[in-house]
Amino acid sequence: MPNPKPLDTIHDLFASPKRESDASSDSSTHFQGDVYEQLAQLEYIYVDKTVRLMSDDNRDTILGKPISIVDFFEGLAQLATMGVVEVTDIVEAIHREIILRPLGRFNEKNLTKWQRGITGRIYGTVRNVMFLVGNNLASGLHLYNNMRNQKHTQPLPKNLKRLVNILNGVMGDHLINHDNPLAVSMVLYNRRCHLQHDELSGRIIILCHGLCMSHLSWYPSESDSLGARIIHSRPTSTVLYLNYNTGRRISINGHDFSKVLQDLVDNNPDISQIDLVGHSMGGLVARSALFYGKQQGFNWMKRVGNLVTLGSPHHGASLERIGNFVQDRIAKLPFAGSLAKLGDLRSAGIIDLRYGSIRDADWQALEGRSVLPAEFRHPTRLPLHVRAYFVAATLVEAHYDSKATSLLGDGLVTIESALGEHAGEHTLSVPEGHKAIFYGVSHYKLLYNDRVQQQVVAWLLCNGRSDAGYGDYEFGPRIHSYPNNLEVTI
Repeated sequence: MPNPKPLDTIHDLFASPKRESDASSDSSTHFQGDVYEQLAQLEYIYVDKTVRLMSDDNRDTILGKPISIVDFFEGLAQLATMGVVEVTDIVEAIHREIILRPLGRFNEKNLTKWQRGITGRIYGTVRNVMFLVGNNLASGLHLYNNMRNQKHTQPLPKNLKRLVNILNGVMGDHLINHDNPLAVSMVLYNRRCHLQHDELSGRIIILCHGLCMSHLSWYPSESDSLGARIIHSRPTSTVLYLNYNTGRRISINGHDFSKVLQDLVDNNPDISQIDLVGHSMGGLVARSALFYGKQQGFNWMKRVGNLVTLGSPHHGASLERIGNFVQDRIAKLPFAGSLAKLGDLRSAGIIDLRYGSIRDADWQALEGRSVLPAEFRHPTRLPLHVRAYFVAATLVEAHYDSKATSLLGDGLVTIESALGEHAGEHTLSVPEGHKAIFYGVSHYKLLYNDRVQQQVVAWLLCNGRSDAGYGDYEFGPRIHSYPNNLEVTI
């Protein structure tokens, strides 16, 4: 795809490319009225540059090598350039409003004069200089990286890997749209944190991390991690760890994950069963992969036995809805509307968490980087042959059957959302015995809480058999788990 056009405003910096059908439209459209209100009316949709929005059979998949230390510094150089340009655009937008709006001159004619005037040219010069310096530095590092012997490429240390995944969670789609080498590829790791290249057979359990996290968040090398406990209970099984860019659209990650699983089965035909365990956003990506795997007719779907989600916002996360509400209110304040565009920094993946959107149809036809309202999103039912188990948590340490307890949830996701409970067609029909609520556990601690791990291992060992010695979960009651030693959870 062609390189992005020169950027003139913060909105241009983070706006998605226009659809091909709009390519013939006038590219020199002027601002009319409020700058950002008019820009928001431009017809474009978010397009992930790594995925062509064609038919489902012709999608490209972001798969590649891990990020090297040279990629890291090259990406930082580009990111620094983007940051300075962003701040410059915000300052100029506020400056423009403060000067022109009180005089009643905040209109197309005077905005055009501003751009051609001395002040507008100064801001333009700052932008152009930063692009020149930043692009030259990034190009030099890229050239150096290509000239080096790839055998001597230095991988990122674990701490920098975690930082890169946080950056991808916050603005991963922007990194992709600007060809930034910090954009994380979707890959599978084994328990030794090496790329998966081994021959596989038997039962495979894949752990999918959440927003701003990485495969390292599961602590694969620790003896008390979930992966280690699964291997201890089933030594013949193999645990793999998915690493992906959590800033991309959940549905696009779902498409890619489905393709990854199909490639895994094609290369390892002796795989007998696949189980998916997802924390937070990872559970939504797994559900999206199941949806598109079935839609595309991939045969890996036939081997899926269990889906376990830990604190996944199946019907949305309250924090993203609050953030979107605040951004909308700020945008309506005089002189502060430009600051509202700081909210555009958050990635499309975070925006999808607003209502738990896991299908392309929930965002593809919309203008800008948004999602359909909760009542209009498309239902995504679970495959009938897959046994689904949902885990929810609450910070409250005792059982209080109240609306406040449910809304508090684990601090990020409500109990109803994590358990897939919703009115009408959006409810996920999971048996009561397949739902568990853990008291005194926060969203992040779901990853390594001892009680949670024991329950997940028990479900996987049961594997749908009532004679496995772990009870009949299918027709049993909902599970409530309380801390043995009550402590104050902050």
